Amino acid sequence: MLLSTASVAGAAAVPVVAAASDLQYALTEVAAAFARASGRSVKLSFGSSGNFVRQIIQGAPFEVFFSADEAYVRELEDRGLTPDGGALYALGRLAVYVSNRSPIKADAKLEGLAAALNDGRLRKLAIANPEHAPYGRAAREVLMNRSLWQKAQGHLVMGENISQAAQFAASGSVEAGLIAYSLALSGQMSKAGTYALLPADWHAPLRQRAVLLNGAGDTARAFYAYAQSPSARGVFEKYGFALPATGH
Repeated sequence: MLLSTASVAGAAAVPVVAAASDLQYALTEVAAAFARASGRSVKLSFGSSGNFVRQIIQGAPFEVFFSADEAYVRELEDRGLTPDGGALYALGRLAVYVSNRSPIKADAKLEGLAAALNDGRLRKLAIANPEHAPYGRAAREVLMNRSLWQKAQGHLVMGENISQAAQFAASGSVEAGLIAYSLALSGQMSKAGTYALLPADWHAPLRQRAVLLNGAGDTARAFYAYAQSPSARGVFEKYGFALPATGH
């Protein structure tokens, strides 16, 4: 998904921002507000954090990276690809989501999911790929925490990123999905189904960190700063993210 706003005359080239796909709605809104406030614009490219790291290492021309897992930012810093360690901008949460056509009920204890696994109503469960998507790893941890991982493995449908897993769940092509709370809260998703926020202590914290990449220009730097402003933090909070203390 790309967001582009017409740039004002004389503005610098529009930088490309790599962003974890759980930010699809929140960061799009932040970027639009930034464009209105500054007259500058950015292009947002959404995908899995792990895949973006590989692309950045290979020289992809991104200027800012919003990761769903701060470990990926640390890796780029260790490789000398960033000027510093970036900034923690949000703490992600996981939700169970079912479409309006699903025979399963979404509940915060995953009792409906467990029952459906046992009686055969759950044939397909969508998660992001744990190999490169932080929300996929969190989903795996949740299923292991509830002693459901072994039984669920034969039913998993893995999205390339959490946004694709959410699309599977909303379409009704799977009976349930473990997806980013920020996506479940969006108007489109909330109309297509129901969801329940899962306990934060069922998985390792989803500490989401942003960082400037080497060679970032003025517009990229301005957007990076704006994304840490009170206005932007309010948008992240609206989409279900927990907010870290400023300066972390």
